[in-house]
Amino acid sequence: MPFDSSLIGFSNTELGLVALIFMWTGFVRSGLGFGGAALGLPLMLFIYNQHIYWLPIIGLHLLFFTSLTLRSRLNDVDWAYLKKSSLFIIPPALVGVLGLITLPNNWLIIFIYSVTLFYAVIWFLNMKIRSNNKWLDRFLLAVGGYVAGTSLTGAPLMVAVYMRNVAAHQLRNTLFVLWFILVTIKMTTFKALGVDIHFLTAIYLLPVAAIGHIVGVKTHELILKNDQQFKRIIGGVLIVISVLGLTQVNF
Repeated sequence: MPFDSSLIGFSNTELGLVALIFMWTGFVRSGLGFGGAALGLPLMLFIYNQHIYWLPIIGLHLLFFTSLTLRSRLNDVDWAYLKKSSLFIIPPALVGVLGLITLPNNWLIIFIYSVTLFYAVIWFLNMKIRSNNKWLDRFLLAVGGYVAGTSLTGAPLMVAVYMRNVAAHQLRNTLFVLWFILVTIKMTTFKALGVDIHFLTAIYLLPVAAIGHIVGVKTHELILKNDQQFKRIIGGVLIVISVLGLTQVNF
């Protein structure tokens, strides 16, 4: 396999940190069923502050691991609600993808850290994003779709709606199908516009992400039983990361 030139600029220390971050994203993605990008991308931006570099790699990993998880579970997906909700998610997601390609990098970095800070504060304070009616459902789905289109970090907004409308035993599988659809749209757009998807880098990072994925699968039930404590700790850490990230942006 030829060497991937996109890795040349990283020091050994940075490569080690990248490996740990992708292990972490794999763990979160399979452990919670969402949030791999939301909890990993802000860390990646500290190492290299180009979102367009990291998102294709994250996308390739998500496609790979969701395929593995879903290969024997497609009969346990709420297809009816997935189809219904997609009408409100996919159009804003397409707009978000176009924004990802066309907006200045600094604007999107500010957007990513701001969204992450919003989630972090909510998790740290043990608050919940709640949806109580169909119009609020549609609003959260649309905003979540747009955020997912720009940065793959819109999951918590959409999860708030899905938790109310999808049975608990079908929730993670249904969300995985939704992530697969959204990332397929994003990766197709990247390819059509000639964005480098860094396929070899994604392959090199696959083993460490797999370690996190396996640990997440095995600890999924334990994480759900300690959901509030887990999110509060992560929320506190993300507040620090997001504030530091925003202070480093050149306005």
